[in-house]
Amino acid sequence: MQQWKKKTLIFLISQGITLFGSSVVQFAIVWDVTLKTSSGAWVSAFTICSFLPQFLISFFSGVWADRYSRKFLIILSDTVIAATTLTLVLLMPFIGNGTSLYTALLIASVIRSLGAGIQTPAVNSMIPQLVPDEHLMRLNGINATLQSVVQFAAPAAAGAILTFSTLRSTLFIDITTAIIGVVLLACIAIPKQVANEKTEAPSVFAEMKQGMKYTFANRFIGKLLITYGLFIFLAVPAGFLAALFVSRIYGDNYFYLTATELVGFAGMTAGGILISTWGGFSNRVKTLLVGMVVFGTLAIGMGAIRNFVVYLVLMAVYGIALTMVQTAVTTLIQEKTDDHMQGRIFGFLSAMYSGCLPLGMAVFGPLSDVVSIRILMIVTGGVLVILAGVLRLDKSVYGKTKPLPALKRSHTK
Repeated sequence: MQQWKKKTLIFLISQGITLFGSSVVQFAIVWDVTLKTSSGAWVSAFTICSFLPQFLISFFSGVWADRYSRKFLIILSDTVIAATTLTLVLLMPFIGNGTSLYTALLIASVIRSLGAGIQTPAVNSMIPQLVPDEHLMRLNGINATLQSVVQFAAPAAAGAILTFSTLRSTLFIDITTAIIGVVLLACIAIPKQVANEKTEAPSVFAEMKQGMKYTFANRFIGKLLITYGLFIFLAVPAGFLAALFVSRIYGDNYFYLTATELVGFAGMTAGGILISTWGGFSNRVKTLLVGMVVFGTLAIGMGAIRNFVVYLVLMAVYGIALTMVQTAVTTLIQEKTDDHMQGRIFGFLSAMYSGCLPLGMAVFGPLSDVVSIRILMIVTGGVLVILAGVLRLDKSVYGKTKPLPALKRSHTK
């Protein structure tokens, strides 16, 4: 096996292990609070604390990923999250239950969200340091498969552990997986990342502004980020409100809800496998636009049909289309962004996700109490199809198939 493949494999395994521990604990915390309080206010508070800090820190963490060692940032964020979880475990016997415990869990969720916001740009921008350009799409497909498998297994694991154990015991999983992940990553020698050839900016804010200028000067990257933000926003009714839709249309039944979640993650896993073996279209933008069209068309179909089995089939393909879109966006940024700017661009991408998703929930959640979710799914699906058509006609976006000539890579061959 080539050296870069060994390093990449260890890197992906380390990130998969830490992601699994974090996902299990996050599900366990939200479910525990939901079951014990039945409070929409507490659940909303935890949702906000899971996304808002990540959104705010992403602008800074992108700069840090370009300025400092990305490997160090990943290890640091995992270590801080594990230390926070350990502190919470040690304090739980003394703070009791009720409001005090939930407040402590909220604080821990904020720190965990900040850690994720620091880690995400560093992980995405470090992959091109390890992987040759021609293998990026397939590698991102493998990474998407791994993440989908973890997300598929995490809810089941969290439910099983909470059934036979306590929340406090569950928290130890995050600590253990973080230690394993950090040790594995520490064993990898990462090629030195390309430094900015320009004079170093005097402050983080100046470098952030530099990243903004780079984004707006590069019409392709700017439009790609905006497109991704719109995609996440418009995906809320059919994707992130799926549980609410199923409970209202097909019945408030745990079987229906569980089946929907499992089929969705199974589709995402299949999408990752498809991309990792196929590699997508040679024109990466075509992969993105086809994914958007399929995604939007399926949203229309899921909103229109009345049969739950057919809905599940469409949900599975929906998951495949979602992976196509996200993998294509990640690969395009990796291929078309200078290495010394990748951290900042991925920071902006992370901000798009952690900002547009809560915004979509804030808009479409209350709106679904006034307008049928079916209508919302059909309308947003149609808008996505139209958006893909507009981008197809935009020559500044469609047709650029090769990496920009100014790019500099630093990976192990």
